[in-house]
Amino acid sequence: MILQVANNGLLRTMNYFCPMAENSTTNVSELGEFGLIKHLTKNVELHNASTLLGIGDDAAVLDNLAKQTVVSTDMLVEGVHFDLMYQPLKHLGYKAVVVNLSDIYAMNAEPTQITFSLAISSRFTIEALEELYEGVMLACERYKVDLIGGDTTSSQSGLVLSVTAIGEVNESGYISRKGAKENDLICVSGDLGAAYMGLLLMQREKNVFLENPEIQPNLAGHEYIMERILKPEARRDIINWLNEHKIHPTSMIDISDGLSSELFHITDQSGVGCRVYEEKLPVENATKLMAQEMNLASSTAALNGGEDYELLFTIPQADFDKITASDEISVIGHITKAEDGCKMVSTSGSEYDLEAQGWNALKK
Repeated sequence: MILQVANNGLLRTMNYFCPMAENSTTNVSELGEFGLIKHLTKNVELHNASTLLGIGDDAAVLDNLAKQTVVSTDMLVEGVHFDLMYQPLKHLGYKAVVVNLSDIYAMNAEPTQITFSLAISSRFTIEALEELYEGVMLACERYKVDLIGGDTTSSQSGLVLSVTAIGEVNESGYISRKGAKENDLICVSGDLGAAYMGLLLMQREKNVFLENPEIQPNLAGHEYIMERILKPEARRDIINWLNEHKIHPTSMIDISDGLSSELFHITDQSGVGCRVYEEKLPVENATKLMAQEMNLASSTAALNGGEDYELLFTIPQADFDKITASDEISVIGHITKAEDGCKMVSTSGSEYDLEAQGWNALKK
């Protein structure tokens, strides 16, 4: 099935449930490891003055220009983090980069370089890897980061991607998960739960397709939630806005594993508790409609879904008036004493304990 998805003014075509065509393909063995790397990275351009030496030597050389360096690494494994039945390779390459850049922004830092490594099985052709790298380079161009190295090897069990993101921040300018204080306001960017509902939709349609390939996937009208899971964006705009308005969060984290799990990361490391309010959770209407169709509370998707890559942060109450000037930021609760625990206040006014039910890569 061909579906047109609008993204940032560009109309992109995504072929779902048919990930790799076999027409006019080239076997990876024809180039070998080093030939493959040279082929895939031949058009790499550098964007940052801190990159003195990039791809092509034993190691890259960076000059942090008297700033502090921030480093984050993430791994994406086929069958665990993505399914090529419905994840286009170009979007996968883009997403692999963006999820790492999101970690850098969550430290109030500016990403400058990445390394990109992959392990591939024999079923991947040169053309398939070109598509993957097209997404990688698109992300590098959009966020102005330099691809400076990586590694390529073989895999006996599908595709494995590993990305290391490097960033820089002014001295003492980084923001960690440790720093939230009692009475701080809890804020979140964007909306929550859309990526999870997009994932559930994809999984549902995949199961229908596998049971009867004659039935085409029913994806029309669900472009927003699909884009949130297939091609998320890092919230560079939120970091820029906070800096422009001189708002320095006391703690911050990106939402990759679900809001509830990320709240526990902040409260555990800061030694505090929290209260969040169900009615304050920002949920897009498309997410609510899909949750209703699947008999799921939209607040459950917002709390536990994960992969939203929005920013969760705390600020002093003195910054409340400043923060309300942004249509992209919602105040969803406040920080309490540690002994008060982590609680959710429902729309009916009932209070119950939050549970970290988000994504756990090691859970069986």
